[in-house]
Amino acid sequence: MSPEAELERDFGSFPTLLAGWGEVRGAACALRDERGTLSWVETADRIRRIAAQLQADGLARGQAVAILGTTTVDYALVYLAAIYAGGCAAPLTTSASAGQLRAMAEDSGAAHLFVDRAKLAELGDFGLGVERQIVLDEELWSWAAPAGTACEPFEPEPGDRFNIIYSSGTTGTPKGIVHSHLMRWRQMAFRSLQGYGAEAITLTSTPLYSNTTMAVFLPTMFSGGCASLMGKFDTVKWLERASAERATHTMLVPVQYRRLMTELRFDDFDLSAMRMKYCTSAPFPAELKAEVLRRMPGGLIEIYSMTEGGVVCILYAHEHPDKLHTVGQPAPGSLLKVVGEDGREVAPGEPGELYGRSPTMMSGYNNAPGKTAEAQWTDPADGSVWMKMGDIGRVDAEGFVELVGRAKDVIISGGFNVFPIDLEGELLKDPRVTEAAVIGVPSDKWGETPVGFVVLKDADEAALEEIRATANARLGKTQRLALIHAIEEMPRSHIGKLLKTELRDLAAAKGGVA
Repeated sequence: MSPEAELERDFGSFPTLLAGWGEVRGAACALRDERGTLSWVETADRIRRIAAQLQADGLARGQAVAILGTTTVDYALVYLAAIYAGGCAAPLTTSASAGQLRAMAEDSGAAHLFVDRAKLAELGDFGLGVERQIVLDEELWSWAAPAGTACEPFEPEPGDRFNIIYSSGTTGTPKGIVHSHLMRWRQMAFRSLQGYGAEAITLTSTPLYSNTTMAVFLPTMFSGGCASLMGKFDTVKWLERASAERATHTMLVPVQYRRLMTELRFDDFDLSAMRMKYCTSAPFPAELKAEVLRRMPGGLIEIYSMTEGGVVCILYAHEHPDKLHTVGQPAPGSLLKVVGEDGREVAPGEPGELYGRSPTMMSGYNNAPGKTAEAQWTDPADGSVWMKMGDIGRVDAEGFVELVGRAKDVIISGGFNVFPIDLEGELLKDPRVTEAAVIGVPSDKWGETPVGFVVLKDADEAALEEIRATANARLGKTQRLALIHAIEEMPRSHIGKLLKTELRDLAAAKGGVA
């Protein structure tokens, strides 16, 4: 069956697609990084070589293959080969501690760990407890089966494990989020609507261990396109590659878009081939969306969901310029409930906790049924299972969803709920402020009180009190900021998520408030 025909099925085989594109696309680009380019015929051959050796080493159906290191073509080949061989890709978070990495490797059940030399050097002699360790950038091709070695065909069932994505938690051991072949296949339903096809050239600059990257990497590969992979993000290098390679698609997180918009050389590069840009993983301010729409060619899609699944909201920003303050509407097949503190759905426009369900929900947390149950909510009316999205939001009359803040970040001050996003929005209205974040800190008088952190355009901390007073004048009495602090940059994860835990630690170090 041709790969085009395979994609038309309600459920199909990713291995069949990879093999088929190897035959159909031949010399066309499949994978590219800073070191070079692989054609589709070369990519299919190398995936088979790795898969054949995994099978020869005794890889069991659904068994994890752990990968740790910088994003490269070889990393991508191992990821795809694990699935091709009938196993399950388990990319490990490079920002995790050595202890967390050991726990993740053990949790995954992997017998193989592919790790690059730089990460090994960073870890030192700390072993990760797997049976076989292959240095990705030194030993992969001496370990892999010879060219032409046959690989036992793997025909996936809907419930077979496709990957385990480890959450980016900042404390404890990250949870392993299991996605099935059916879940990933269902994600492919939107590929044609968003311009994916054999001619797509997708430039990625977020790590392959992140589900953020998978949202564009997998549709590109399984559509027979070309995935161009960047290691560390750099604005000028991204612009150079997007222009030279005539990139048609990209995924960037908000902090990357902001850095591009402030890059002095931005207008020197030709981005006219760009069809569609994506953003997810962190709040995307409306004014930044508007600037991206003005200055970057092609459409702009914001995706709101979780790695665990739940509701998937999509904002086609180029079609709805008046809705940039929202994350869009639930995608077809996605359902959303906005639930108040009494456990009942709230009226339109009222804020509440978001619960969602969709065809692309996780199978569960690996080896953790208790944590899986904690992440879910069961509707008492009909017994349906929903994911707790962890956010507070409201839905307008047209069904567009506006996020108010993370449920865990809501500040309870004097018995009133204070949503940090409202305060952050007021701080950002000041032209001297480029970024703002608000947290709650303990207060003897109010229980909690809001404290802000800002990144200033000019390092004039003398203006802080004036910025605070101006914002407070526009805020309600219960919302007013007790203090604001200037910092050089916001603490963020590798995929751009703001780390409010670090801001809380910083606030504690600076002293409390009354």
